[in-house]
Amino acid sequence: MLKKLVMLAVLALALPLAAFADSSIDITNAGGTISGNASGLTLSGSTLVKYGSISGNLGSVSFTTGAFISGDAQNGGMLAAGGSFQIVGNGSNGAPTGVIFSGTFTTPVSWTKVPLANGTNNYILSGGLVAANGQVGATTQLTINTGKGLFNGSIGLSSGDTNLAAVPEPGTLSLLGTGLIGLAGVVRRKLSLS
Repeated sequence: MLKKLVMLAVLALALPLAAFADSSIDITNAGGTISGNASGLTLSGSTLVKYGSISGNLGSVSFTTGAFISGDAQNGGMLAAGGSFQIVGNGSNGAPTGVIFSGTFTTPVSWTKVPLANGTNNYILSGGLVAANGQVGATTQLTINTGKGLFNGSIGLSSGDTNLAAVPEPGTLSLLGTGLIGLAGVVRRKLSLS
């Protein structure tokens, strides 16, 4: 009887937890323009090109940051937390339709000038993200090489990578709760019969 109880407990916990198996979603965007000044940076016109294992023209990615709190747009620095970060799917190739993620930068955002050996420069923007529903993530956006000049208020985006933690659906959480309640009932019954 104890063996059956243990197997039932494993089954009750395994079914709802299976939904937690895929713990993150990798998202890639390409193209678009980063523009800005001391007041902050903005990405517009960037295409969502990968959502998990799905590829193609899948939607758009855009963001705004807070103002620079140290450094500047030409030489790199830190931008204030806040702003906005949004990923919108267009439903192509099985990708979601509508807003996939809408949140803010949770911590100061770094804007790093990367001098290359040939004397040219790239810039990398990176920061943590959080949505109103508690979903968290991180993003790194790489600009197109600026040549030997510095950021002059506008630059093309080469590519971006955003990793979002999966948020369990409310149905998954209720299934987990139901499994735990059922398990508690079986244990209570077993103990009262002994």
